[in-house]
Amino acid sequence: MKEVDIGDSKLMSGPTEGEGQDFRMLPSTRQDVAPQRVYLLGFNITHWPSTAQFLILSFAVFFFYIGYGYMQELMFRLDGMRPYGWYLTFIQFLFYTIFSYFEMASSSSGVVRHIPIKVYLQLAFYTVATMGLSNAAIGYLNYPTQVIFKCCKLIPVLIGGIIIQGKRYGWLDGLSASLMSFGLILFSLADSQVSPNFDPRGYIMILGALVADAVIGNVQEKSMKKFGAQNTEVVFYSYSIGSIYIFIFLLLKWELFDAMSFFWNHPRETYGYGVIFSVLGYVGVNVVLTLVRTTGALTAVTVTTMRKAVTIILSFVFFEKPFTSTYLWAGLVVLIAIYVNLYNKNKTKWDGYMAQYFQKRQYLPTMKVSGI
Repeated sequence: MKEVDIGDSKLMSGPTEGEGQDFRMLPSTRQDVAPQRVYLLGFNITHWPSTAQFLILSFAVFFFYIGYGYMQELMFRLDGMRPYGWYLTFIQFLFYTIFSYFEMASSSSGVVRHIPIKVYLQLAFYTVATMGLSNAAIGYLNYPTQVIFKCCKLIPVLIGGIIIQGKRYGWLDGLSASLMSFGLILFSLADSQVSPNFDPRGYIMILGALVADAVIGNVQEKSMKKFGAQNTEVVFYSYSIGSIYIFIFLLLKWELFDAMSFFWNHPRETYGYGVIFSVLGYVGVNVVLTLVRTTGALTAVTVTTMRKAVTIILSFVFFEKPFTSTYLWAGLVVLIAIYVNLYNKNKTKWDGYMAQYFQKRQYLPTMKVSGI
């Protein structure tokens, strides 16, 4: 079971190709095992070559999540939108609920529930926290800063593991977390220097989203392993219950009717873009999970990390905002930290792969000299 970071949310995938096998950076197929069915937007691509599957799924990840990020930032460029991030999250949760319900209903097993409701009440709370705070933070942060912060969930995971579970971590974990922290500090300093809309509340919100994001993965993994639930079930119940949470929160905050009025006065820029935003996000989730099943979690994380880097670059291209070279250096530090963490998680496989590579490099000249 692998934890998969997918945009603003996270789900657990089933066992992936490569677990318990030799490490491969690109997907491979076995002739003695019937291939698992692979679909992209309803089209069966099972019999495509593995490399073609990888390329089309990677392109789809870039397309849907770059579009997702673009629509998210575009909506918050609207004057007056800043306070209504939670109402946007409410709309997003409603659409995710509808999409997952029809996906479940069309499956052979139908709409079923394996995980107890009390567990879903907890899952829904953390899902609301991570997505709601992330959306709300957009109104107070530069979008690239929000993306960079979301890349650094390792920090609260390590802190929580030490404080709550008394875990001990290796020096590579410490190095990765330290580099991430340094990168975040650089990004924050750059924001404070060049951003005319710098607001510390955005950092509080995105840090809260990171903490919730770190917790939800553990709860999902434990629940899905214990009760054998599928991703669609978790999405449906988490987001449907989460919709109720957000609705109550908006009522208590006296924000619901103000938000509805604002959205009604700007239907195209709010409801219209919100529908596109939700569709892109939901389809993106499914594409990433398909990529995980066909190529393994490591390759999927590499693709999604590169997608985030492209999203940050395009944010500066499409939306006018101040830029400083400190953003570039901070992003590179965080990128290095991500791959230090990936190496630490897959050290044995990576070391074996590199050893095989260098052995082949040394063997090839011998073959040429001997005339083989």
